Amino acid sequence: MNAPARPLAFEPIRPRRAFEEICERIRDQLAGGALRPGDKLPAERELAQQLGVGRNAVREALRTLEFAGIVELRKGTKGGAFIREGDPKSMKRVMQDLMHLGSISLSELTEARLHIQDTVVRLACERATQADLQALEANIDATEEVVSRSSDYVARVECSREFYRLLATASHNAALFLIVDSLTDVLMKYLLARYSEGVRLKPDLVQARRRFLKLLVARDADAAAREMHTHLKGVHRLLTGDRREVRAAVGATVKEINQRPRLRSPRST
Repeated sequence: MNAPARPLAFEPIRPRRAFEEICERIRDQLAGGALRPGDKLPAERELAQQLGVGRNAVREALRTLEFAGIVELRKGTKGGAFIREGDPKSMKRVMQDLMHLGSISLSELTEARLHIQDTVVRLACERATQADLQALEANIDATEEVVSRSSDYVARVECSREFYRLLATASHNAALFLIVDSLTDVLMKYLLARYSEGVRLKPDLVQARRRFLKLLVARDADAAAREMHTHLKGVHRLLTGDRREVRAAVGATVKEINQRPRLRSPRST
């Protein structure tokens, strides 16, 4: 047997901390179906005894799972640790944190949006119900009203955010809805947080939306995808281009947008 050309260097194996192992055990129970949303975990002391660990490790694991949106910690005589329903906000937080840490670039995020929306549009052309189409039309009407009455960029952004949520809903794919909602939310907040100068609204936004809806109603997937791709490509260039260009196109802050009520879909998503 030939010896390696150069000596191999292995790093020492680091033992996992107890709270990480506890988190993994609870996640395994979720994956196996032994735990479901609404179930209550054993009391802290009992859980520590079952796992053979200290209560501090259990407490840290529960706090970690609470931050991840898996567990809800309730106080009081009927309190304890309960398995939560799925929390879409946790996905947004993770994506935003990764972007802030530099693990995902703005260019990568907007590029992903281009390709994901193509799939969403094609599925929506196949699956959109009459209620889906009516909700999109109502959103476009609301956008037209916002654009016509003022140059309020924040209000228009909220209309756009809702448009993409409704379109993702029309795909009737829950996973795609979560991805689109997270991508849209992160990108909108990124821009609104970073730039706060005046804005010139795109004059043909409403017309472009109506052209797209007409193609969607006709179930013309290729044409609808092209229409959406053309629009998002322009947004992609804006987001990833010269910062002076972006500053000229965005005119609100996160504080401003968070002070306003979120638009609601005409129906539940």
